Amino acid sequence: MKTAILKSGGIVEMIDQERPKACNDFVVVKVHTAPMCTEFYKYREAEQDLCLGHEAAGEVVELAQPGKVKVGDRVVVMPQYPCGKCDLCLAGEYIHCENLVDPLKACSCESGVATYSQYVLKQDWLLIPIPNNMSYDHASMACCGLGASFGAIQTMATGPLDTVLITGLGPVGLGAVINCVIRGSKVIGIGKNKFRADLARQLGAEEVLDPDDPDCLDRIRDMTGGKGVDKSVDCSGGEAYQKICIAGTRRKGQLAFVGESGDLTVRVSDDLIRKGLTLHGSWHWNLQDTELLMETIRRSTHLIDKLITHTYPLSRVEDAFKLQMRGKCGKVLLHPHDKM
Repeated sequence: MKTAILKSGGIVEMIDQERPKACNDFVVVKVHTAPMCTEFYKYREAEQDLCLGHEAAGEVVELAQPGKVKVGDRVVVMPQYPCGKCDLCLAGEYIHCENLVDPLKACSCESGVATYSQYVLKQDWLLIPIPNNMSYDHASMACCGLGASFGAIQTMATGPLDTVLITGLGPVGLGAVINCVIRGSKVIGIGKNKFRADLARQLGAEEVLDPDDPDCLDRIRDMTGGKGVDKSVDCSGGEAYQKICIAGTRRKGQLAFVGESGDLTVRVSDDLIRKGLTLHGSWHWNLQDTELLMETIRRSTHLIDKLITHTYPLSRVEDAFKLQMRGKCGKVLLHPHDKM
């Protein structure tokens, strides 16, 4: 099978690997769609990465025993390799599992954990069925496209009476716009990239503000009757954006940090306690909400078609990396079995 890797110096290479083999509850999935996420950062920094990608949608082609899927099933491949036995996994919060397993060791394979590849190994309970009338591309948004922000928005019980501030309008933030719009919420976006600001408006954001505008917070208050937004979702991971979320959210409001980040200085009394804010750290979504997420995707296909701006065959992954670095794109997808 073909797999894309990053060698030291940021060199992209297509290599041939042996197709993984199914064992126990690990099945082999033929990858039809591999959404791209933050992997381009490694390319930008000329770092090595021999295991690119963590999102996929495809077809079950091999299993070792009867289980939750069968050969021919169309599925979304969830990220990570959790144990499936701990309290968190059993509660649907598998993304927080502290007992990750090694699928290569378990199946005596040398490959099968990257999604920038034609085949991937995954436990059958981490494969989400794709409805018959849904494409692989649309279904793949259950990973980071819509899924990354869906968990935060679901946790905060976001609905039609809410005004939501979304900071950082990369692909995850744009997916957050869709999640909120589909629930009937009013959306205010924060972002610098003009292409993505325009795209956020096309997806339903009422306004997009520049974080460098000294009047940014005043404009947020003007749009919310002086109170601030009901809920905020940071998808940037940037300290300046996170502080806008804290300052721009009304008293007794909620905010969620979705974007991976480093340190943040918070005035605990003034920023959190006296405002009565609830802060959520949100990485993914609970598997118990699978039906709701897939229904969200079904209802938002017209918006997802705008969110997905580019598709490439796997052989052109370097072109896709360069596009992402320029920032003139929404969600970018790879099709590992398409020819050049």
